Amino acid sequence: MNPPGPTDSAPTPHLHRRFGMLEATALNMSNMIGIGPFITIPALMSAVNGGGPQAMLGWFVALLIAIPDGMVWSELGAAMPGSGGTYHYLREGFGREKLGRLMAFLFIWQFVLSGPLEIASGCIGFAQYLGFLYPPLRQADHQWMAKGVAALVAALVVALLYRRIGTIGKLTVTLWAGTMLTVGVVVAGGAMNFDPKLAFDFPPGAFDFSIGFVFGLGAASRVGMYDYLGYYDVCYIGDEVKDPGRVIPRSVLLSLVTVAAIYFAINLSLIGVVPWREFVPAKDPPDPVASMFVERLWGAKPAAVFTVMVLWTAIASVFALMLGYSRIPYAAARNGDFFSAFGRLHPSKDFPHVSLLLIGAVSILCSFVNLMTVIEALLVMRILVQFVGQVGAVMLLRRTQPGLARPYRIWLYPLPCFVALAGWLFLFATSDWKVIVFGLSTLVAGVVAFFFWSKAKKTWPFAA
Repeated sequence: MNPPGPTDSAPTPHLHRRFGMLEATALNMSNMIGIGPFITIPALMSAVNGGGPQAMLGWFVALLIAIPDGMVWSELGAAMPGSGGTYHYLREGFGREKLGRLMAFLFIWQFVLSGPLEIASGCIGFAQYLGFLYPPLRQADHQWMAKGVAALVAALVVALLYRRIGTIGKLTVTLWAGTMLTVGVVVAGGAMNFDPKLAFDFPPGAFDFSIGFVFGLGAASRVGMYDYLGYYDVCYIGDEVKDPGRVIPRSVLLSLVTVAAIYFAINLSLIGVVPWREFVPAKDPPDPVASMFVERLWGAKPAAVFTVMVLWTAIASVFALMLGYSRIPYAAARNGDFFSAFGRLHPSKDFPHVSLLLIGAVSILCSFVNLMTVIEALLVMRILVQFVGQVGAVMLLRRTQPGLARPYRIWLYPLPCFVALAGWLFLFATSDWKVIVFGLSTLVAGVVAFFFWSKAKKTWPFAA
């Protein structure tokens, strides 16, 4: 008998289940908190009836959408814990050989742009706060420099992620710890110096109900939803989660509840010290309100130290996003629904390196776009295919696969599904018409591309 050759003894590259409850929750929360609330408060406060604290209603509306939507993610993620998240859920929910192929293709089609747009928002926020330490970055004639910094951050995170998942789990927790320390400084400082007259300084007509109020509330809610995005990030690395039927639902819902409380505390802390009229209407780029807050309380040097902590938080957010999102083209390619090159794992480090490089490269390009354009575009692009599509998928699976193992089942089903659906459609309908046209045009282009691709491959609906 011949001794085994090199190919016989070499293990096949595969993903490893290394993320437990702590790592999964840290990943979600790093993504959710990240830089979001620090960079979006000026935009949020400017959204409703001329600006003011009443715009905080946007965060509550967003939470009312995110909680039932989190239940949808939890049931799907626990039942189908694979890398790719939404890609798998849409494919299985709508039928993997027919309509599910179209839905999965459309998700990957829009995600190759919307995912990097979300990553780029964190990179842009990094450059925004770096401008507190280096003021020329905040000047209009130096915006090319700020955008270059944002692109460099995206490239740095790609380099950090180019390693084994076991090391990444520890790095995720470390970055998350820095994020929570940053948040703790803001909440503690606000609690000790809170001025209710500043925090609840409502302008005249703050709650006058009108069409303008509804559209303003929609804009504030989209900003709030952007801040919450990431409660589902663990679903994208389902193949690398230990005991996914238990860890995924708990980490999703725990992240949502915890971060909602943190956001409320952060927002009150900031506007209870820094008058909201100082940063409303929002500028482009927005003011680094959190650094202004610390400077107002303790002076310039502590504010500089705190700004470094915010920069750490921005890196943690971008890191968590790029980690999860790099697994999506990989999962699609492994199933033959995307270019096969993106289904390759690194030969020695066992991670999808080609997919990571794709998401990283597009993120670098998106870092040159303005922040609010990035936020509006990424949400509108995702709503119809991803979020509304997943509501449909979870309800279809209840009918077509009643025997599917569901370690977690949506509470009070189907009510949360209808609440989430109504909320997502409200956010879409109140968006700027130009952004809606952009989102629908992208969707139509994806449908056309799907039919050309399917005809070339002779698959549904052109299969013999």
